[in-house]
Amino acid sequence: MNPRTKNYFHLHFIIFIWGFTAILGALITISAIPLVWYRVSLATLFLYTYIVIKKIRMKVSTRVMFRFLLGGIFIALHWITFFYAIKIATVSIALTAMSTGALFVTLIQWLVFRKKLIPYEFLFSLLAIVGLIIIFNAETKYYIGISVALISSFLSSCFSILNSSLIKESNATVISFYELLYASLFIGIILVLNGSITIDFFMLSKSDWLYLILLASICTAYAFAASTQVLKSVSPFTMMLSINLEPVYGILLAIIIFKEKEIMTNNFYIGALLILITVILNGVVKLKKKPKVN
Repeated sequence: MNPRTKNYFHLHFIIFIWGFTAILGALITISAIPLVWYRVSLATLFLYTYIVIKKIRMKVSTRVMFRFLLGGIFIALHWITFFYAIKIATVSIALTAMSTGALFVTLIQWLVFRKKLIPYEFLFSLLAIVGLIIIFNAETKYYIGISVALISSFLSSCFSILNSSLIKESNATVISFYELLYASLFIGIILVLNGSITIDFFMLSKSDWLYLILLASICTAYAFAASTQVLKSVSPFTMMLSINLEPVYGILLAIIIFKEKEIMTNNFYIGALLILITVILNGVVKLKKKPKVN
């Protein structure tokens, strides 16, 4: 396989890991904001250890550092809303609502950056939205969870667009370290201001610690840096549309682990299938194009 194709398959391996992230989020008993703080803080420590061992140069300009700060805030708010959606709805609902990411990327790049609107990208995005509407109508009792997940999807799209420009001038590990560090500081300030930092805050069960370490190391430190690296040859749109597969992986894992709790109506799976079709079609189109067009 050529490097571009390898990156595309690497992206889908990362997305499978992200599907497992939702499972861990459901298994961890603490609420969304502390959960994300532990996640980003532990991941920052893992990445810093790697940076020290590899002796990676960390110095960047003030302008780039400000963009890292912005990325950290985006990712912090994205993960908080994502895990909150899981807590108030289900893994399947939260993951599937995230499928709007590709449409958000298309609209942001068109409205903010005046990027030419590519017809097939917009069509694939609309198909994903149709799938989401079918799901929404089938699972109306989860409308708040779906709405929160939509906000999370928008924040993820902003983050993806920002990182697609940062990777052109910075190392993926450096980007990931600083963004996770700023996410940790941002959430830490929120926790201090609302008085959440007490002795009890650090009294977690053994299972929570185990799940948090898995979440921070494999599902965050590795997947975060690897996904940023993939953006060197995969566009933000392809990244967000491919992430639509995350619900498929996550739903299958959720059904296996949580059984009846994650069983949805037939229309839910029809909508999910429509989303999957958009991912396959996008992959076919992208892989047939020249690398510089992707």
